[in-house]
Amino acid sequence: MQALHINGNDLTLEQVREVSVNGRPLLLAPDAREGVERARAVVDELVASNQLSYAITTGVGKLSDVRIAGDQIRELQVNLVRSHAVGVGDPLSVAETRAMMLLRANSLSKGYSGVRAIVIEKICELLNRGVTPFVPSQGSVGASGDLAPLAHLALVLIGEGECLDEKNARVSTSDALRKAEIKPLVLEAKEAVSLINGTQAMLAVGTLALLAAETLVDSADVISSLTLDALRGTDVAFDERIHRVRPHAGQIKTAANLRRMLEGSQIRESHRECGRVQDAYSMRCIPQVHGAVRDTLAHCREIFETEANSAVDNPLVFVSGDTEPAVLSGGNFHGEPVALASDALAVAIAEIGALSERRIALLIDPSLSGLPPFLVEHGGVNSGFMLAQVTAAALASENKSLAHPASVDSLPTSANQEDHVSMSTFAARRLADMAKNSAGIVAIELLAAAQGIDFRAPLKTSARLQEVHKLVRSKVGFYDHDRYFAPDITAMQSLVEAGAFHSFVPGLLPSR
Repeated sequence: MQALHINGNDLTLEQVREVSVNGRPLLLAPDAREGVERARAVVDELVASNQLSYAITTGVGKLSDVRIAGDQIRELQVNLVRSHAVGVGDPLSVAETRAMMLLRANSLSKGYSGVRAIVIEKICELLNRGVTPFVPSQGSVGASGDLAPLAHLALVLIGEGECLDEKNARVSTSDALRKAEIKPLVLEAKEAVSLINGTQAMLAVGTLALLAAETLVDSADVISSLTLDALRGTDVAFDERIHRVRPHAGQIKTAANLRRMLEGSQIRESHRECGRVQDAYSMRCIPQVHGAVRDTLAHCREIFETEANSAVDNPLVFVSGDTEPAVLSGGNFHGEPVALASDALAVAIAEIGALSERRIALLIDPSLSGLPPFLVEHGGVNSGFMLAQVTAAALASENKSLAHPASVDSLPTSANQEDHVSMSTFAARRLADMAKNSAGIVAIELLAAAQGIDFRAPLKTSARLQEVHKLVRSKVGFYDHDRYFAPDITAMQSLVEAGAFHSFVPGLLPSR
């Protein structure tokens, strides 16, 4: 696999997935190295001349009025990393941790952080050789960035702390580095604060959740069209003219997807002249709801990609040919952009599941569906999809609680020096669970819709939806009687999460 060369300016979310999930190699781009070295020269000059400069020749946070000089500078780097590595709870996943490492390296590559190039190269080396730091998931308030999670990464760079082995077991960093033949770093002035002061944990977790949500809404378009046909719903509500006069991009895209999926359905033709002219909102308004989700995800993508290519530590080093170099203190570490986007993403993910659960309820109710009760013959002896819908309801309800905005909370920290924080890391951290919940709901809908299509035989659904149905039945058989249900849900959820339904609609790709 060709190596990805990072420069801090053009990293995409797809590339984050390539490195974090697929193991794409990572290197510092040669042109980025020049900018990194120019900024580093400014830091070296400040240290040599013992000039007053925050986090370079002073302490940090509330201790910024304490001067640091001489041998204390190296001692400060180690102490900062050790004292800030205070995370608790379960670790971030390997993919989340690798994404965090990539994002931190990319931000440093912009050339405003004042670190040596070797610091960036060492992070790349850890990634390329499969060394994954043990990073507890709890302990960050999202300003000054993700201090605790990033400190656990920095610990590994200096040869301390713990890593995860191939079996996700905790091992000492010294053993992990020895096995990978990597030498630990000795950090120089400003490098500790540049490593730990940033938004990369929240952004890593949020990015992977966003990618999962994009796959989920694409899957929901395909699966909801199967449900609509199983329920003998009308496709009139997806007419292009309706959506052209309310031209939200996501709504237009979902309506087009539904039209393509339903094209040529015998089931649809069989009831075209029936007396029912409108369906329930959970079918009729799929383009409006899924479309709004799509538009929200597109906004979140813009925020996350901007953040991925930003300098977010403090202070920042500016080197220009026109002016004197400057080291400026600011607040780019504050996670509010990621927090607000993550809160919006949480609501969007919850809505995918909420609408899907309502369609499942329609499918199992014979008074609304015209199908056997709970989608199984010989009801009473068989319970069919009765409890599968209960599971969907449980997951939807859980998501509603998790969707409460995290960004509205703030607790002052660091003796009121850091008196407003974003809580962005938790805002992002709950998203993976929410995406998994909604994927579970959509998987249950897929099973129920496939069952409904079977009951419509000998009438056939559209050619595209027949392929969807065929994929389902290649993994899970028809429910002619009750059986152990949970493995079937797991099998369908795996298909949904893997993006198995992208190919069923021409041009359907993860939402942009």
